[in-house]
Amino acid sequence: MSESIIIRGEKVDLKICTKELWHEFDRNYVLDPMMDQGAYVYDFELSEKSYHLRADDKSRLYFAIMHGEKVIGRIYLKHMDNDKMSVDFGIALINDSLKGQGFGTEAVKLLIGYVFNELGFKTITAGSVIRNARSQHILEKIGFIFTHEDSDFKYYKMESKDYLK
Repeated sequence: MSESIIIRGEKVDLKICTKELWHEFDRNYVLDPMMDQGAYVYDFELSEKSYHLRADDKSRLYFAIMHGEKVIGRIYLKHMDNDKMSVDFGIALINDSLKGQGFGTEAVKLLIGYVFNELGFKTITAGSVIRNARSQHILEKIGFIFTHEDSDFKYYKMESKDYLK
């Protein structure tokens, strides 16, 4: 995948996540208390291993969410299935202070456009931790349809035919 892919938005751009951008995210990440109650300390070697493990996985594609020249998050495609023409995605912002400003919503919208218009997938799915009402609200606001839940997650889906360009 080309490192030159940049998807431009008004507030944020999505840029293929290079090793340098991966480390920048990891160095500045603050755990989301909604997702994890533990402590996070940046470790270069762990970050390096994590990057290579994911970069080598051809069923995944990672983008840095850029606000100007600063990495403010990571959004990624996973379980890219060319036979079923479906993909799942996940997103994380660097810290809670970035939430509520529309950065994540715009990043998801940019990713959806790329998935349907450039990659040609027909279905995008997402899971949200049950206690993460903000994430669920954003998914529903953008047009994802709730499909089901289990003990940990609520699951959503969007079809390309329902996507408003």
